[in-house]
Amino acid sequence: MSIGSKFLLACGVVAGCAFAFSAARAAPEPFCRDYTRAALAQVQKALAIPRCRRGMDGPRWSADYKVHFGWCLGASLRAADEERAARTVHLRRCE
Repeated sequence: MSIGSKFLLACGVVAGCAFAFSAARAAPEPFCRDYTRAALAQVQKALAIPRCRRGMDGPRWSADYKVHFGWCLGASLRAADEERAARTVHLRRCE
């Protein structure tokens, strides 16, 4: 393998790693504020429907703003979307 080929390969590896890192980095604060408001609305909706209360364990169903916001700040956008979707699925199943 020539030096030029090795250089191009190294550049590709670095670019790939940079892309993977940027895709996995933590969600920004404005997104997390919206995420948290939506999470708390989902929690309140579930609490208002007695049959939805079953299975509301863990931080996913916390009524504490700080729990959702703090978690979101350290989560990827994908993880936050997955959490929101999990609450949505639960609500649809018990309504």
